[in-house]
Amino acid sequence: MLSVLCSQSGMCCGALLRMAVRPCMPKRFVVAASDFPDLPRYAAGFELAEALTAAARQLHGTATPHSTLRTAVRLAVTILPGAEHAGISVIERPHHRRTVAWTDEAVRSAEAEVAGREHPLWTTPVLRTEDLQADAADAARSALNDAGPTGTGGLRSALSLRLRADRRRLTVLTAYARKPNVFDERATRIGRLFTAHVSLALDSVTVREQLTEAMRTRDLIGQATGILMERMDIDAAEAFESLVRASQRENVKLRDLARRIVDANNAT
Repeated sequence: MLSVLCSQSGMCCGALLRMAVRPCMPKRFVVAASDFPDLPRYAAGFELAEALTAAARQLHGTATPHSTLRTAVRLAVTILPGAEHAGISVIERPHHRRTVAWTDEAVRSAEAEVAGREHPLWTTPVLRTEDLQADAADAARSALNDAGPTGTGGLRSALSLRLRADRRRLTVLTAYARKPNVFDERATRIGRLFTAHVSLALDSVTVREQLTEAMRTRDLIGQATGILMERMDIDAAEAFESLVRASQRENVKLRDLARRIVDANNAT
């Protein structure tokens, strides 16, 4: 058969064999920059890329979600053009707002001004506010008059970017400046790139924390199960079922009940 193929193709047998055993090379996919028109273009030097890379390293180096948020607000002031302060808030429906990280008390003052209102970032990923004091006056003129010109902590411009959102909870990073009309389209684009890094780091550290807690919980429940096996002279499955039934009966988390058993056993 090989000789027939050689005669038909005009190729020697060695060449045909090399073709037969040649590994299949993966296709290369080239994505043109024009496919991403929303991404900004920067001059040579890649200063922004370097800044975002350094920020990502710091964000992913944090140990807890709260430390990630604290690092994020500090970095936001450095990376976002025009930003003087930054804060991160968690907003729960209907209108409960809690500031969880901030660079200055002025941020908490400004965010207290908008507490109790429906936040636009439930429906859009970005919101630019040209003048906080003007908006506050339109929304609640009497309250602003009582507070005076520092009702928003002296902050005027705001750039709010959505970090996380589900049906009941919204996490927002907001950069602030003391002058109006500070944040432009460039700041918005950089902000969206930065918050993408923050979101990834926050998801990563949250998963790590959950896995660590799961490992601790597993060990704790295992210890409690072993104690019940010894005391009640039952096997592991029966001990675990007994633990679950007690948890349901007393309306106590399985982890907390296991900790009680282990602590009581250690105290004896």
